[in-house]
Amino acid sequence: SALALAEKLNFKKGQSEAYKNIGITYDYKGNYPKALEFQFKSIDIDKEIGNKADLANSYNNIGIIYNYQSNYPVALDYYQKALTLHTEVGDKDGVALDQDNIGNLYDDEGNYSQALECVLKALAIQQKIGKKGSIADDYGRIGNIYMHLGNNSKALDYFQNALTIHQEMGNDNYVASDLGNIGIVYSNLANYTEALTYFQKALAIFEKMGNKNFIAAALQYIGGVYTQENNYSQAMDCYTKALKLNEEIGDKNGSADIIVSIGKVYIKQKNYVPAKTYLDSALAIFKHIGEKGGIKEAYIDLTMLDSITGDYKTGWEDYKKLVIYRDSLINEATIKKTTQAEMNFAFGRKTDSTQAVQDKLNAIADKESQRQKVIRNSFVGGFSIMFLAAGLFFVQRRKISKEKKRSDELLLNILPSETAEELKATGGAKAKSFALVTVMFTDFKDFTKISEKLSPEELVAELHTIFQAFDNIIHANNIEKIKTIGDSYMAAGGLPVSNKTHPFDVITAALKIQEFMLRHNSKREDEGKPVFQARIGINTGPVVAGIVGIKKFAYDIWGDTVNLASRIESNGEVGKVNISGSTYDLVKNTFTCTYRGKIHAKNKGEVDMYFVEGKSEV
Repeated sequence: SALALAEKLNFKKGQSEAYKNIGITYDYKGNYPKALEFQFKSIDIDKEIGNKADLANSYNNIGIIYNYQSNYPVALDYYQKALTLHTEVGDKDGVALDQDNIGNLYDDEGNYSQALECVLKALAIQQKIGKKGSIADDYGRIGNIYMHLGNNSKALDYFQNALTIHQEMGNDNYVASDLGNIGIVYSNLANYTEALTYFQKALAIFEKMGNKNFIAAALQYIGGVYTQENNYSQAMDCYTKALKLNEEIGDKNGSADIIVSIGKVYIKQKNYVPAKTYLDSALAIFKHIGEKGGIKEAYIDLTMLDSITGDYKTGWEDYKKLVIYRDSLINEATIKKTTQAEMNFAFGRKTDSTQAVQDKLNAIADKESQRQKVIRNSFVGGFSIMFLAAGLFFVQRRKISKEKKRSDELLLNILPSETAEELKATGGAKAKSFALVTVMFTDFKDFTKISEKLSPEELVAELHTIFQAFDNIIHANNIEKIKTIGDSYMAAGGLPVSNKTHPFDVITAALKIQEFMLRHNSKREDEGKPVFQARIGINTGPVVAGIVGIKKFAYDIWGDTVNLASRIESNGEVGKVNISGSTYDLVKNTFTCTYRGKIHAKNKGEVDMYFVEGKSEV
């Protein structure tokens, strides 16, 4: 009605606003193509009348839609456009909104340090403006980031702060959301009684307001609690009610999410036929609306179900679809443009060794390109040499197959196999967060001083001998080598595929490394040669892992866990394996350890440290 009236009056600004709101409504209903269609109509008018502030808002709306679809590079591009325009017109509130949206995107991607940085910028602006509601919203966002980092106590503090402000303002909608967030934290802590209490409080408010969208969300979370408690009948009752509400309001994305939850209940009940039916139904909906995050989750559940039922062939096909589909719809040029901007902002130089390997890969690709030209040119001469050309094709295909194998082997030397497959399938690889990983650093005491006694050739040969032995040890213990920097060697357990044995694997490997160094140094001392003595530091916690760069790839990990592992190593002693308190808590029943007390670590304060003496005797 508003659009019709605005068109009748030729009121351009009114038309633009109507298009925006229609687009937002389709967005809520999960109809993303229609939502984008109306937002782009709004953009055309805003450009025509030169309304930068409203244009920025449309860019934000489009970014949100792409963000919902897990199309993060395109979403980030639109958020940045909005940020540029809001900055130009001096709209501080708009700038804060843009920073919040960018923070939400990084949070969804698992890039929590970047997410926190953006939201803190937004919070600083809102505190200067004095907008209590927006301050509370940012407290909620920060709580969400800490929750994803596994720091539930900090998350709870921020959610409680947000709740206090929203209660003071009498904003029931936000109060209910805060209660729901607190419920999620308690659910993460496996305190299901408290979680259920908070979810039910949130549900009561949403029911009072008559907001079907949020009622459905609250019911879904309550259903999740009942599922964890194995109360399947109650869980299914909640899910069925939530699904009905989402279907009433036309929220396809929400409906598909609940259908997945129902499928998981059937899996837990070992009722696999209806489980597959529900998961296939959810997958179809996600594909229809283009929700790539949902598609990924559906394929993960289907792969798990196929494994449980022993249908490994279908499981393998589902897994391949999962890998291939991720980000397949993202424009390659956008990936390169956006990734380059992010890498320039976030990361430093790539290593020379990675460059050398990539140069080899590029050379192989060039050779393959030349061979393909030869094949194409062979057919230009006409039908009389067709058989000759066909013969050439089969010979070249065998050669190319060999070169591809060599290329793959080189790629696997610098990237984990899962990441390499994703890179080959999609042209990129998304950063991934891991809740619990064990990180190991080694380096050599007085390396610079001792290396001066060796010629460059002798130094490189000695490092190669030592690091080759380290490579063999970590490979045998299911650990991923991350990189070497000078005399420092970095590895991690529990990625790129999560497992529960990573702290034991890493400590076992560390003890074997020190045993190797003892034998190796004894031999060199007998020969009258200088020796390097290793320190090893180990820490366990959350990290973010991914590829650095878009041409000369380097797999790396980031986070406070990594930084502390480095500090643990530098505070160790030669011949010893030094571990943090977080690692000790996981392995104390398996390994004998000596408590060193609280030791000051640079920029980290006092840290509990332990020396590992060996395996505990049973």
